[in-house]
Amino acid sequence: MAQRRPWEVEDEPWALIEPLLPKVERRFRHPGRMRLDDRKALCGILFVLYTGVPWEFLPQEMGFGSGMTCWRRLRDWTEADVWQRLHELLLAKLNAAGVIDWSRAAVDGSHVRALKGASQPGPSPVDRARTGSKHHVITDGGGVPLAITLTGGNRNDVTQLMPLIEAIPAVRGKRGRPRSRPEAVYADRAYDHDKYRRLVRAKGIQPFIARRGTEHGSGLGVHRWVVEHAFALLHWFRRLRIRWEIRDDIHEAFRSIACSIICWRRLKINSLC
Repeated sequence: MAQRRPWEVEDEPWALIEPLLPKVERRFRHPGRMRLDDRKALCGILFVLYTGVPWEFLPQEMGFGSGMTCWRRLRDWTEADVWQRLHELLLAKLNAAGVIDWSRAAVDGSHVRALKGASQPGPSPVDRARTGSKHHVITDGGGVPLAITLTGGNRNDVTQLMPLIEAIPAVRGKRGRPRSRPEAVYADRAYDHDKYRRLVRAKGIQPFIARRGTEHGSGLGVHRWVVEHAFALLHWFRRLRIRWEIRDDIHEAFRSIACSIICWRRLKINSLC
């Protein structure tokens, strides 16, 4: 049997995605050309995410439609908040399955080059001042991405510590109030600032942050490695290794889709165990 390609949408995830998509009624008078099927458009979007191919080179012979059609569909679905709702839905399913580890979380930032510029560019301090952006991620204790933010490449990691914590959605899936706060957060020396330690404690979270000026080997890496692994999974998608989108919302849409794919894979692995 032929192996399924990664950009082909299976029936199970499609059953979760389809109800979230805005319904577009076809005009009775002057209906024009038949609208491309939403599932095929999503496959085209995923093809760009996985391969990094420019929109104009999207192979129409694969049934995806034109690159501009898929781009417009991505734009419209992003405006309808489809990807954030999908991520929250998958987090709720993971929480219901007992997969999310709320005992701790890990945060970190990763720089990506922005070759076409962006509305939030910045000279990278680690890439010879080339224009770039930064992905900031917070994961649970097992590496499940809970939230992700975007800044210019010259933004300090510590400035995104509180925005990341506040960006964690209220995750349902279990009886009682939805949960949105881990018990502890782990971070490297880039987050070493007593002001932010106080702000984290004020949220009822215990901060474990490595201090500058001390020898390496603090032991926090035993817990922090999961966020590095999450970045490796995110940047495995070629469209996220280098930022090609000028618009922040389109780039953030790709990141949210990638986070949802990571969550879906974790959910499948758990169901097989």
